[in-house]
Amino acid sequence: MPKILFVAAHRPDRSPSQRYRLEQFQEYWAAHGYTVELAALLDERDDRLLYAPGSLLGKAGVFLRGWWRRWRQVRKAGEADIILIQREAFMTGSTRFERALARSGRPVIYDFDDAIWLLDVSEANKRLSWLKDPSKTARIIALADLVIAGNEYLADYARRFNQRVEVIPTVVDTDRYNLPAVHAEGSPITIGWTGSYTSLTHLRHSLPILEALHARYQGRVRFKVISDRELIHPGLPIENLRWSSRTEAEDLSDIDIGIMPLPDDAWSKGKCGFKGLQYMALGKPVVLSAVGVNNTIVQDGVNGFLASDQAEWIAKLALLIEDGDLRRRLGREARRTVEERYSVNAWKHRYLELFDQLLKDTPRT
Repeated sequence: MPKILFVAAHRPDRSPSQRYRLEQFQEYWAAHGYTVELAALLDERDDRLLYAPGSLLGKAGVFLRGWWRRWRQVRKAGEADIILIQREAFMTGSTRFERALARSGRPVIYDFDDAIWLLDVSEANKRLSWLKDPSKTARIIALADLVIAGNEYLADYARRFNQRVEVIPTVVDTDRYNLPAVHAEGSPITIGWTGSYTSLTHLRHSLPILEALHARYQGRVRFKVISDRELIHPGLPIENLRWSSRTEAEDLSDIDIGIMPLPDDAWSKGKCGFKGLQYMALGKPVVLSAVGVNNTIVQDGVNGFLASDQAEWIAKLALLIEDGDLRRRLGREARRTVEERYSVNAWKHRYLELFDQLLKDTPRT
């Protein structure tokens, strides 16, 4: 049975990127002859230290342990049949480990789903930004036998350094996101958002839109935020719910409208629209910023709405608040879109085709 060595930063079920792009396919791959061994860089203790403010001495320990852990993993790379690297093998600007993996003689797949050639450092690690070198993304891409990018914007960048590039979107398990709509007659319309504390900034920038809707509709509208941080804003009826990978579908099932505001910048153009796809998989009508891949996912007025400025956001949300039939129609089309183009079922076999072709092109000696 061929083995894939999955080189990634985090333990299972820790990183949304790992979970939705790769981990959720592993059972299917195993049923079709491919096993996956996760080579994680950080354990739970290291993860807490790395993303906590300060603690430079503790973070130095994380780097040293990670370096030794990764080196031991690389030395065993020849035992795998395919090496799959997601984003980077190590958190500094070095490509030492990626180069060593490429020298193993096993075919290397590189997967990425953000514009990571742009500098993006967590608030807790601003003082360590000098260790990062986002330009290394191009060097890793050039080393790979195959690059898998989350959207065409990312793929266009990758094709500057490697001609073998595939686009596979970040997708939703529609078998799991298949829950009955929850809305009691006469209850307020719930506008929902989900995401991490880093993307919560985008929602904060949209607070004037939520304020305007609340002023217009008062008790007819409420807001729900599912995140690892709370959003508190005086005067707005916001229900904050702690995000959990185990209950994320259920927690979103009682919203009536899903929103995904984004700034129109280079980083946002690299996003894969996953928040919107989660709402849509549950049959929820959406309003998404008209940025990047959102323009591909949503056909305005058919399976959701796109908005470019505050006035458009307010107008389109108002249409959905006031018209239940419109919400249901767009929600049905949204679900259909995800099933056909952005679901695990739609893409799980494409990975197997790529794995099979790589093994055919690189026979084990």
